[in-house]
Amino acid sequence: MTQDIANNVLESPTAHSSEVVEHAAVAVHDTGIHIMPLAAERLGDFHGIPINNTLITSWAVMLILITLAFFVGRSIKMVPGKVQLIFETIIDFVYEYMTETFEDRKLARIFLPLVLTLFLFIFFANSLQFTPGIGSIGIWQDDTLVPLFRSVNTDLNVTLALALISFIIIELTGMFKLGLFAYAGKFISFKSPLAFIVGIIELGSELVRIVSFSFRLFGNILAGEVLIAVVAYFVPYVLPSTLMGFELFIGFVQAGIFALLTLLFIKLAVIEPH
Repeated sequence: MTQDIANNVLESPTAHSSEVVEHAAVAVHDTGIHIMPLAAERLGDFHGIPINNTLITSWAVMLILITLAFFVGRSIKMVPGKVQLIFETIIDFVYEYMTETFEDRKLARIFLPLVLTLFLFIFFANSLQFTPGIGSIGIWQDDTLVPLFRSVNTDLNVTLALALISFIIIELTGMFKLGLFAYAGKFISFKSPLAFIVGIIELGSELVRIVSFSFRLFGNILAGEVLIAVVAYFVPYVLPSTLMGFELFIGFVQAGIFALLTLLFIKLAVIEPH
């Protein structure tokens, strides 16, 4: 059942990712619609390490989350207030759902911080793109205004890094929970020719998750940004605001999908091989 849910979510196309933008995205300037590079713009270097605008934005997202955690954590009381009660209710709901999924409270407690962190980082990163100044405040380089901030998940490097984190944790969990040889037996089996072929297919699907994780998030967020830019140029004022509200919802859904798939694939990784 769990595997069917995971496969259905991965295979279901979304409205935003139905068209692939191969070489350039669209940006709106005073003189019309211009082409901007898909790659994040480079702002400078720090001891040879390139600093781009999506990195700056990701730092801003982390600062927001750390600040939020600090102020919520310092005001924890035995008798919770309204804010603390909201956070406790959300965490308790997620924890109980994970316990039901894993059928193991210990595993749920271990992976609760990971799942919530992935969700919160992706959601806040997606939401921050609609903050005034994102994409409009910048620095001049070679007579071109380079945005100081850019939506984090429109950078494939970021979504790929998140996908790799999720993938590595999934695989390591399966190895530690089942043992290296037992886990490898899920993908390499010499019991029969059919079992060997099925194992190779499973191994391929395991590796494809990196691509599906990263490109799903990247494609949806980039397509939404392009759509809003085009609509803002042709139909300004009213329609872009409506689309921004819809994109906030899409950002929430994409964060939930990423966190949920990570949870479900960890569940699949710890299931004993048949």
